[in-house]
Amino acid sequence: MTSNVGGTRQQRTGWEAQSAWATGWTGAAAVLMTFGGIMAIFQGIAAIAKDGVFVTTRNFTYAFSLTGWGWVHLILGALVLAAGLALFTGAAWARVVGVALAGLSMIANFVWLPYAPVWSIVLIVIDGFIIWALCSPRRETTPQT
Repeated sequence: MTSNVGGTRQQRTGWEAQSAWATGWTGAAAVLMTFGGIMAIFQGIAAIAKDGVFVTTRNFTYAFSLTGWGWVHLILGALVLAAGLALFTGAAWARVVGVALAGLSMIANFVWLPYAPVWSIVLIVIDGFIIWALCSPRRETTPQT
């Protein structure tokens, strides 16, 4: 057994990224999830507080009250924010939850298209990036002695 008195070498266990790019993209996904969660919370508050802020199209297939959508965005935003913050700690569960919540966010923003089309499309693309970053290839490393 060897001793590492200098403390310059770290032992890593669990899932490690295959490249520095994958680790960097995971950090970017955490930032985007945190920011996206905050924005979804504000979006939900705006929809709950004032229905007149949003202009809607008539006879849209997915008719749902703005107050209802506000609650959906508020709750989903809080969950995305929590998962994004947990990603900064490196929690494995946060990766799985992040993928699921980004998928739900994509669906919610698709149905939100008639209320805020440009914002919804941008968030759908960002959610796709988050899913890609969180599912990037990883390899399991063994502890070095």
